[in-house]
Amino acid sequence: QVQLVESGGGLVQAGGSLRLSCAASGSNFSINGMGWLRQAPGLQRELVAGISSGGSTYYANSVKGRFTLSRDDAKNTMDLQMNDLKPEDTAVYYCNAVILLSGSRSYMDFWGKGTLVTVSP
Repeated sequence: QVQLVESGGGLVQAGGSLRLSCAASGSNFSINGMGWLRQAPGLQRELVAGISSGGSTYYANSVKGRFTLSRDDAKNTMDLQMNDLKPEDTAVYYCNAVILLSGSRSYMDFWGKGTLVTVSP
């Protein structure tokens, strides 16, 4: 099986920076698209940023110009650099990856357990 493990969350003051990392572990798999989603209390989970297998990126309007997403296919990792953080960025951030397991005919969604980002005013 494949596991996604997030790291890098924490508490930061407004205007500060954090870097989230997601690492996929397991064997005999290939990753298609990856992304970060977040969920704030009382709100629906929303897509923050995504990156295709070819490296094309998508950013939610609320984070454009502040967040940068990258991936390292050799290491099966994905990083989200978050700058100029705002209190409204406070949420649990989840790593998501669309993965094809060896021997399978279809891609599957895998999720990390989430990492909390708290931005104080």
